[in-house]
Amino acid sequence: MKIGIIGAGQIGGNLTRRLTTLGHEVSVANSRGPQTLTALADETGATPVTVAEAARGAQVVVITIPVKAVAGLPSALLDEAAEDVAVIDTGNYYPQQRDGRIAAIEDGQTESSWTAERIGHPVVKAFNGIYAHNIIDQHLPKGAPGRYALPVAGDDEAAKQVVRDLIDEIGFDTVDAGGLDESWRQQPGTPVYGLSGGADEVRKALDAASPDRTAAWRA
Repeated sequence: MKIGIIGAGQIGGNLTRRLTTLGHEVSVANSRGPQTLTALADETGATPVTVAEAARGAQVVVITIPVKAVAGLPSALLDEAAEDVAVIDTGNYYPQQRDGRIAAIEDGQTESSWTAERIGHPVVKAFNGIYAHNIIDQHLPKGAPGRYALPVAGDDEAAKQVVRDLIDEIGFDTVDAGGLDESWRQQPGTPVYGLSGGADEVRKALDAASPDRTAAWRA
Protein backbone atom coordinates (compact mmCIF):
# COMPACT_ATOMS: atom_id res chain seq x y z
CA MET A 1 0.00 0.00 0.00
CA LYS A 2 1.18 3.52 -0.73
CA ILE A 3 1.15 5.63 2.43
CA GLY A 4 2.01 9.28 2.95
CA ILE A 5 3.04 10.48 6.40
CA ILE A 6 3.03 14.19 7.19
CA GLY A 7 5.05 14.74 10.32
CA ALA A 8 8.23 12.94 11.33
CA GLY A 9 8.15 13.36 15.09
CA GLN A 10 7.87 10.46 17.51
CA ILE A 11 4.58 9.06 16.19
CA GLY A 12 5.29 9.84 12.53
CA GLY A 13 8.82 8.49 12.74
CA ASN A 14 7.82 5.24 14.39
CA LEU A 15 4.90 4.70 12.02
CA THR A 16 7.38 5.17 9.18
CA ARG A 17 9.64 2.53 10.74
CA ARG A 18 6.86 0.03 11.34
CA LEU A 19 5.06 0.47 8.02
CA THR A 20 8.22 0.16 5.93
CA THR A 21 9.13 -2.98 7.88
CA LEU A 22 5.76 -4.39 6.82
CA GLY A 23 6.55 -3.67 3.18
CA HIS A 24 4.44 -0.59 2.55
CA GLU A 25 5.64 2.15 0.20
CA VAL A 26 5.99 5.14 2.50
CA SER A 27 6.61 8.79 1.67
CA VAL A 28 7.39 11.01 4.65
CA ALA A 29 7.39 14.79 4.97
CA ASN A 30 7.94 17.40 7.63
CA SER A 31 7.83 21.17 7.90
CA ARG A 32 11.61 21.55 7.51
CA GLY A 33 11.92 19.84 4.13
CA PRO A 34 13.04 16.47 2.77
CA GLN A 35 16.72 17.29 3.18
CA THR A 36 16.23 16.95 6.96
CA LEU A 37 14.83 13.41 6.64
CA THR A 38 17.92 11.74 5.18
CA ALA A 39 18.69 9.71 8.30
CA LEU A 40 15.12 8.39 8.61
CA ALA A 41 15.06 7.58 4.89
CA ASP A 42 18.39 5.73 5.10
CA GLU A 43 17.16 3.78 8.11
CA THR A 44 13.78 2.78 6.72
CA GLY A 45 13.81 3.06 2.94
CA ALA A 46 11.00 5.62 3.06
CA THR A 47 11.03 8.39 0.47
CA PRO A 48 11.52 11.91 1.86
CA VAL A 49 9.25 14.43 0.12
CA THR A 50 7.76 17.87 0.61
CA VAL A 51 4.45 18.22 2.42
CA ALA A 52 2.78 19.12 -0.87
CA GLU A 53 4.01 15.83 -2.38
CA ALA A 54 3.27 13.53 0.56
CA ALA A 55 -0.23 12.49 -0.48
CA ARG A 56 0.52 11.98 -4.16
CA GLY A 57 -0.96 8.60 -5.13
CA ALA A 58 -1.41 7.63 -1.49
CA GLN A 59 -4.14 5.25 -0.38
CA VAL A 60 -3.61 6.27 3.24
CA VAL A 61 -2.37 9.65 4.49
CA VAL A 62 -1.32 10.13 8.11
CA ILE A 63 -1.40 13.67 9.48
CA THR A 64 0.69 13.70 12.63
CA ILE A 65 1.57 17.33 13.26
CA PRO A 66 0.67 19.88 15.96
CA VAL A 67 -2.97 20.93 15.73
CA LYS A 68 -1.91 24.56 15.34
CA ALA A 69 -0.03 23.60 12.15
CA VAL A 70 -3.01 21.98 10.41
CA ALA A 71 -4.34 25.28 9.07
CA GLY A 72 -1.02 25.80 7.29
CA LEU A 73 -1.24 22.61 5.23
CA PRO A 74 -1.49 23.13 1.45
CA SER A 75 -5.06 23.66 0.27
CA ALA A 76 -4.55 21.10 -2.51
CA LEU A 77 -2.94 18.56 -0.19
CA LEU A 78 -5.17 15.63 -1.21
CA ASP A 79 -5.85 16.55 -4.84
CA GLU A 80 -3.45 13.91 -6.16
CA ALA A 81 -4.17 11.24 -3.56
CA ALA A 82 -6.02 8.03 -4.43
CA GLU A 83 -9.72 8.65 -5.01
CA ASP A 84 -10.75 6.73 -1.89
CA VAL A 85 -7.85 7.87 0.30
CA ALA A 86 -8.23 7.29 4.04
CA VAL A 87 -6.82 10.12 6.14
CA ILE A 88 -5.64 9.38 9.67
CA ASP A 89 -5.48 12.23 12.16
CA THR A 90 -3.28 11.51 15.18
CA GLY A 91 -3.52 15.06 16.53
CA ASN A 92 -4.21 16.27 20.05
CA TYR A 93 -5.09 19.80 21.12
CA TYR A 94 -2.58 21.04 23.68
CA PRO A 95 -3.61 24.68 24.23
CA GLN A 96 -1.41 25.42 27.23
CA GLN A 97 1.60 23.40 26.16
CA ARG A 98 1.82 24.09 22.42
CA ASP A 99 -1.17 25.07 20.29
CA GLY A 100 -2.58 28.21 21.86
CA ARG A 101 -6.29 28.89 21.88
CA ILE A 102 -8.46 27.51 19.09
CA ALA A 103 -11.92 28.95 19.65
CA ALA A 104 -13.97 26.22 17.96
CA ILE A 105 -12.33 23.46 19.99
CA GLU A 106 -12.69 25.48 23.19
CA ASP A 107 -16.39 25.81 22.34
CA GLY A 108 -16.80 22.04 22.10
CA GLN A 109 -15.88 20.95 18.58
CA THR A 110 -13.82 17.78 18.61
CA GLU A 111 -10.20 18.10 17.59
CA SER A 112 -10.50 15.80 14.60
CA SER A 113 -13.71 17.42 13.34
CA TRP A 114 -11.83 20.71 13.35
CA THR A 115 -8.96 19.13 11.42
CA ALA A 116 -11.36 17.58 8.89
CA GLU A 117 -12.86 21.00 8.23
CA ARG A 118 -9.44 22.57 7.75
CA ILE A 119 -8.31 20.02 5.15
CA GLY A 120 -11.73 19.62 3.51
CA HIS A 121 -11.76 15.83 3.81
CA PRO A 122 -13.07 13.25 6.32
CA VAL A 123 -10.52 11.95 8.79
CA VAL A 124 -10.21 8.93 11.03
CA LYS A 125 -8.91 9.65 14.53
CA ALA A 126 -6.37 7.04 15.62
CA PHE A 127 -2.93 6.72 17.24
CA ASN A 128 -3.52 9.90 19.26
CA GLY A 129 -3.25 8.26 22.68
CA ILE A 130 -0.59 5.61 22.14
CA TYR A 131 2.95 6.02 23.42
CA ALA A 132 5.21 6.30 20.38
CA HIS A 133 7.60 3.59 21.56
CA ASN A 134 4.72 1.10 21.78
CA ILE A 135 4.40 1.20 17.99
CA ILE A 136 7.83 -0.38 17.81
CA ASP A 137 8.07 -2.52 20.92
CA GLN A 138 4.51 -3.61 21.83
CA HIS A 139 3.00 -4.88 18.57
CA LEU A 140 1.79 -8.48 18.69
CA PRO A 141 0.22 -10.95 16.23
CA LYS A 142 -3.56 -11.10 16.01
CA GLY A 143 -4.99 -13.21 18.83
CA ALA A 144 -1.86 -13.01 20.98
CA PRO A 145 -2.49 -12.62 24.74
CA GLY A 146 -1.87 -9.10 25.99
CA ARG A 147 -2.34 -7.43 22.61
CA TYR A 148 -3.07 -3.74 23.03
CA ALA A 149 -6.13 -2.13 21.44
CA LEU A 150 -6.52 1.36 20.00
CA PRO A 151 -9.75 3.38 19.72
CA VAL A 152 -10.65 4.46 16.19
CA ALA A 153 -13.27 7.14 15.45
CA GLY A 154 -14.59 8.37 12.11
CA ASP A 155 -17.68 9.05 10.03
CA ASP A 156 -16.55 7.35 6.80
CA GLU A 157 -17.09 3.66 7.53
CA ALA A 158 -15.05 2.49 4.55
CA ALA A 159 -12.09 4.65 5.51
CA LYS A 160 -12.42 3.58 9.13
CA GLN A 161 -12.23 -0.07 8.08
CA VAL A 162 -9.09 0.59 6.02
CA VAL A 163 -7.51 2.17 9.08
CA ARG A 164 -8.60 -0.63 11.41
CA ASP A 165 -7.18 -3.23 9.02
CA LEU A 166 -3.89 -1.31 8.85
CA ILE A 167 -3.67 -1.07 12.65
CA ASP A 168 -4.32 -4.81 12.88
CA GLU A 169 -1.45 -5.38 10.46
CA ILE A 170 0.80 -3.10 12.51
CA GLY A 171 0.08 -5.30 15.52
CA PHE A 172 -2.81 -3.90 17.57
CA ASP A 173 -6.49 -4.62 18.06
CA THR A 174 -9.01 -1.83 17.49
CA VAL A 175 -12.21 -0.64 19.12
CA ASP A 176 -14.78 1.33 17.13
CA ALA A 177 -15.13 4.60 19.07
CA GLY A 178 -17.99 5.94 16.94
CA GLY A 179 -18.10 8.99 14.71
CA LEU A 180 -16.00 12.12 14.97
CA ASP A 181 -18.66 13.76 17.13
CA GLU A 182 -17.88 11.04 19.69
CA SER A 183 -14.10 11.32 19.36
CA TRP A 184 -13.94 13.51 22.47
CA ARG A 185 -13.93 10.17 24.27
CA GLN A 186 -10.28 9.67 23.24
CA GLN A 187 -9.01 13.24 23.51
CA PRO A 188 -6.35 14.23 26.12
CA GLY A 189 -7.56 13.97 29.69
CA THR A 190 -9.95 11.07 29.07
CA PRO A 191 -9.52 7.60 30.63
CA VAL A 192 -8.46 5.98 27.34
CA TYR A 193 -5.80 8.60 26.54
CA GLY A 194 -2.44 6.92 27.11
CA LEU A 195 -4.09 3.66 28.17
CA SER A 196 -2.10 0.53 27.39
CA GLY A 197 -4.72 -2.18 27.53
CA GLY A 198 -6.83 -4.66 25.65
CA ALA A 199 -10.12 -4.16 23.84
CA ASP A 200 -12.31 -4.63 26.92
CA GLU A 201 -10.30 -2.07 28.89
CA VAL A 202 -10.48 0.39 26.02
CA ARG A 203 -14.26 0.01 25.71
CA LYS A 204 -14.72 0.61 29.45
CA ALA A 205 -12.47 3.66 29.31
CA LEU A 206 -14.41 5.10 26.36
CA ASP A 207 -17.69 4.57 28.21
CA ALA A 208 -16.30 6.31 31.30
CA ALA A 209 -15.25 9.47 29.45
CA SER A 210 -16.82 12.87 30.11
CA PRO A 211 -17.44 15.43 27.34
CA ASP A 212 -16.33 18.25 29.66
CA ARG A 213 -12.75 19.26 28.89
CA THR A 214 -10.89 19.74 32.17
CA ALA A 215 -8.97 22.91 33.01
CA ALA A 216 -5.63 21.26 32.28
CA TRP A 217 -6.67 20.80 28.66
CA ARG A 218 -8.23 24.21 28.05
CA ALA A 219 -6.60 27.45 27.02
